[in-house]
Amino acid sequence: MSHSIAAEGVWSQVVGQGAVVAELRSAVTDPAAMTHAWLFTGPPGSGRSVAARAFAAALQCPDGGDGTCHACRTVLAGTHADVQTVVPEGLSIGVAEVREIVRIAGRAPSQGRWQVVLVEDADRMTEQASNTVLKMLEEPPARTVFLLCAPSLHPDDVPVTIRSRCRVVALRTPPVEAVADVLVQRDGIDPALAAWSAAAAAGHVGRARRLARDEAARMARKAVLDVPLKLVSLAACLDAADDLVGAAQEEADEASAVLDGAETEAVKASLGVGARGPGVAAASRGAGQLKELEKRQKSRATRLGRDSLDRALVDLAGLYRDALVLDAAAEDPPQLLHPDRRADAAELSRRIGAEGALRRIDAVLDCRLALEQNVKPRIALEALTVALRLPA
Repeated sequence: MSHSIAAEGVWSQVVGQGAVVAELRSAVTDPAAMTHAWLFTGPPGSGRSVAARAFAAALQCPDGGDGTCHACRTVLAGTHADVQTVVPEGLSIGVAEVREIVRIAGRAPSQGRWQVVLVEDADRMTEQASNTVLKMLEEPPARTVFLLCAPSLHPDDVPVTIRSRCRVVALRTPPVEAVADVLVQRDGIDPALAAWSAAAAAGHVGRARRLARDEAARMARKAVLDVPLKLVSLAACLDAADDLVGAAQEEADEASAVLDGAETEAVKASLGVGARGPGVAAASRGAGQLKELEKRQKSRATRLGRDSLDRALVDLAGLYRDALVLDAAAEDPPQLLHPDRRADAAELSRRIGAEGALRRIDAVLDCRLALEQNVKPRIALEALTVALRLPA
């Protein structure tokens, strides 16, 4: 790790967001710049939750986020007693989960300087959960800070009533060069691979790191970007839809298997499953807990599958966008989202033109909306691939 990154403490986590870091640092050191509710917005990969977590660490740190003290390390690890984090495991954040966090948030800090509540993906809160948070924002305890993360300020993401009570921190997609530099200096990635991964991920730090480290992730991306030029017949369209859904399901199953096994064993151990004597009665009473755990795990698996499909759809839309800009390009070569697939984008541009590229981008966006509205993935993807079919 370079000296410059180490010297930045927790703020080194926030990539390519100099103005945001300056604003948050000011709030840590200047009471007049501090407020009880913050809303971090920005596109996927901009580092909303990373910035919020770094801010939480700096608020608890005696030195404003040195990155080495007990407070910083426990906040970043998610174990600090006075930092409550809400991460959606399923498709939404329910009111019961939020009520429990809000109850804890009403207490005075036990160790740190603040009681901090960090809600990742606040746009996934149900209406009841949002109303619960709103009530706390309207009458906040003196030493409690809410940090909410959402993609945008659109009412579909954040209710206007909540937005009006928060100080907004707007993040942008970090420059590809900044992402590549972090991969090299912090993760020890080969510079050439880091540069490719950062460009292929379009500045999404987490995905760039995954592409750099995981050959399977690189192969999955390749399989998605191979799809558009394969769609030459109805059979090919249906096969492509089947492959996309299957790949997303496989990825979700692998991730779920790692998480589910440890969770289930921990709950069984706490209930005394397999025990004799008094433990048998406790285990039988805990059957409901195991069912509730299975329900949450199923919901999480669904979300993991949807997230995997969404990444694939974003990649597809990016390739059609590249075809569109190549069609409109004059002499200067345009900035492509998938520079390593320039030849494919050029071929698509030749075969479908600007109008065809726009129609296909709209089809991808319609498919994302259908998935959000709980249309069966296979039906949504079959409709999409047919809409993406190349002209004869």
